[in-house]
Amino acid sequence: MDTPAPNTLDRNERLKSRKVIATLFKTGRSFVAYPLRVVWAVSHAGEHGCATMAVSASKRIFKTAVQRNRLKRQMREAYRLHKQAFYDQLQPHQKHVSLMITYIAKEQLPYTEIDAGMKKLIRKFPFETLGEHKA
Repeated sequence: MDTPAPNTLDRNERLKSRKVIATLFKTGRSFVAYPLRVVWAVSHAGEHGCATMAVSASKRIFKTAVQRNRLKRQMREAYRLHKQAFYDQLQPHQKHVSLMITYIAKEQLPYTEIDAGMKKLIRKFPFETLGEHKA
């Protein structure tokens, strides 16, 4: 299987399995790159050197589906634009990572701040600890 195209977010890069998501929240590690919170874990499913991701926005904070969908669309777009930098750092470790990215700000921020948060997420991601996990 080829490495996904750099400027797309293919179906096989999206985290959809309820089982994997439940395991991610149970055993995953997390950190904050405001306005985003990331829960991540090394996963057995998927191609090594790649990642699967899912996004979410709180229904309690953002009451209407329109608000939540807009935030999720913006997070996916920011990830799509910066995923190549993430993959470049992930590739040497030959691990597959599952990510759940949650929007944690209490109000809708402009896209530039979400984009900055995604860049910070990639910068703060603990790539050096990937060697400690078994894939």
